[in-house]
Parts: sequence; structure tokens; C-alpha cells
Amino acid sequence: MKPHKSSKDQALLISVAESIGSTLGAIAAKADAAQKAITGSTIVSDVKRETKKLVHKSKRAVVAAKGSAKRSKPARAVRRAVRKTRKRVAGKSRRAKK
Repeated sequence: MKPHKSSKDQALLISVAESIGSTLGAIAAKADAAQKAITGSTIVSDVKRETKKLVHKSKRAVVAAKGSAKRSKPARAVRRAVRKTRKRVAGKSRRAKK
């Protein structure tokens, strides 16, 4: 009787193992499909690419704006006036110390 019971146990173990393997396979397939839906989408890659372009353009615009603001006529006039005022104040303070 022992060999007969052993074959029943073995059949039960095989059935359980097949069920577990099938469930794990289904879970893995769903996880893979979800990952592809999120990362493999052309929409996602298009949005990422366009975002990078926009960030790059805005950074270039900021650099250009800074440069033109420093070189603009009013900005130069203000810097010139500040330098003259500093020289005058420094000269007066030197004379006052003497």
C-alpha cells in the first residue's frame, strides 16, 4: 500500500507545483506588460524628449538674456554711474582721514 500512497502524494505535489508555476507565470506576464505600458510607450518617450528640448531652450534664453542685459546701454550707464560715485565717495573719505 505504501507505493500506491506515494504515487498519490507525488501526483498531488505535481499538481500544486504546476498551479504555483502557472500563477507565478501569470503574475510575471502582467508585471512585464505593465512595465512595457509605462516605459515602452512612444507617448512617454515623446514627452520626455520634448521636455528636454524645452528645458534646453529656456536655459539658453536665460543665458542670452543675462548677456544682453549686461551689455545693454542702460546697464552700462548704471555701472558707469556706480563706478563714478564709488570713486567720489572713496576720494572724499580719503581726504577726510588726512
